Amino acid sequence: MLAFLPDPSQRPRHAGLLALALGVVAATGFQPYGAWPLSLLAMGTFACLLPATRSWKQAAWLGWLFGLGHFTLGNSWIATAFTFQANLPAVLGWAAVPMIAAYLGIYPALAAGAARALASKGHGRGFAFAFAACWIVAEWLRGWVFTGYPWNPFAVVLLGPMDRPGLAALAPWTGTYALSGLAVVLSAGLVAALLQRRFVAAGVAALLVTAGMLLPVDEGAEGTLAVTLVQPGIGQEQIHDPGFYQANFTRLLTLSLPAGEVQTRLVLWPESGMADYLEEGYPQVYYDRTTTLGSPLYARHAIGRALGDGGLLLAGGQRLVFNEQRRLTGAYNSVLAVADDGTLGAVYSKAHLVPFGEYVPLRGLLEPLGLTRFVPGAIDFLPGPGPRTLDLGAHGRAGIQVCYEIIFSGNVVDRADRPDFIYTGSNDGWFGQAGPPQHFAQSRLRAIEEGLPVLRATTNGISGVIDARGVVRHTLPSGQAGRIDATVPPAAPPTLFAMFGNIVSLCWALAFLAFAFVAMRHSRR
Repeated sequence: MLAFLPDPSQRPRHAGLLALALGVVAATGFQPYGAWPLSLLAMGTFACLLPATRSWKQAAWLGWLFGLGHFTLGNSWIATAFTFQANLPAVLGWAAVPMIAAYLGIYPALAAGAARALASKGHGRGFAFAFAACWIVAEWLRGWVFTGYPWNPFAVVLLGPMDRPGLAALAPWTGTYALSGLAVVLSAGLVAALLQRRFVAAGVAALLVTAGMLLPVDEGAEGTLAVTLVQPGIGQEQIHDPGFYQANFTRLLTLSLPAGEVQTRLVLWPESGMADYLEEGYPQVYYDRTTTLGSPLYARHAIGRALGDGGLLLAGGQRLVFNEQRRLTGAYNSVLAVADDGTLGAVYSKAHLVPFGEYVPLRGLLEPLGLTRFVPGAIDFLPGPGPRTLDLGAHGRAGIQVCYEIIFSGNVVDRADRPDFIYTGSNDGWFGQAGPPQHFAQSRLRAIEEGLPVLRATTNGISGVIDARGVVRHTLPSGQAGRIDATVPPAAPPTLFAMFGNIVSLCWALAFLAFAFVAMRHSRR
């Protein structure tokens, strides 16, 4: 039996408060807390609570309360973002967190309600697998409905320490969302054993899970492509202050200079670190406000000199769009390649934009109500075409993801043109103390499921080199200026997930559901 209080007459009086509290505790498995045992126990207890509900409607209500607590703690860093803008009162951030959580709670509600409806007469393993299947589908929906917000999938709690992947090593065969479902099954089974006083079984299961989380791995193979990741240590309050534009640019150049013998290398700058416009053809007034000596040509040649012979830079920067009347109509949040002779090469433009950060959804309706972008600027950013692989010649083939984009499982790589590595430039200065380590953890999951190294450069941390197993080879913490000189780890052969994407996770959901029906039918005999 997996049912917790299976007799409805024994249902706890305060089941709603319990579900809310369990949701909060389940979020402690995310960074920077890392309390994954508590997270698994909380999720397992919640799963065992659901079969005792009167109907699917009550199960969905408890699921929503669980999600409200879960996403309030998991997204608490959002409140910090409001302190870096002047368009809305900062105190609104503390209201925004539970409001966002109230929406995100719909997805655990869907999972709980659907599982209760599908397994209305089933307890035990049948219900656990039905709930896991529904959780997989709910997380997948959260990844794309209304453009998606898949921050902190439950699978993140299965990531091991920086030097080992933990049970997330299964992600190449499951994908992130099915790994979340597996975490649900493990949690429910462990708690069920404890509730049934099968302490030996529970102890063995706990030891196996702990061993899987802490199992060490070897150092891994070294690559041959030299790379320098630059973390300039620019505070969020300095990024949009014109008084710091030149100093920030100089700091980036200084941290990019060759160390020792000059070698062919790839240099990576973060998103938002550079205010300079590098493309020519804009009205001069825009260069006068931001660009070194008012000239994109001079700025590019300054970069080329800092790179050294054979160097290539990938830098985050803005590209402006004008109409025929030379009026500014939009911009792209892009990554631009700059060669050692100052010439521009390949360009990637961010496709998955942040609502209210980079554009205002339904602007015509919401702007009159006072809702606008949280960052300076009245124009909206324009979306790019989606995942692309940039051929950088001797510097390899790069898949690019800008900041927020890296959290979208199954949508970070061009599957028809597989890159050698993923570069993600980010500005995590908005995200307070909890956001950067959560963002970094999700980058590790992308590396594991795609079988590709991830190179991450940020304005103020956390930057790092992550190999294809999710092992962190090098890192710079938040709040520290510096650079990482390393080689790009080799890619693994294409994983099952790399070949088929989230179809893999959805197939696992179907398999879990089939197992649930078989188990329930067997239990009725």
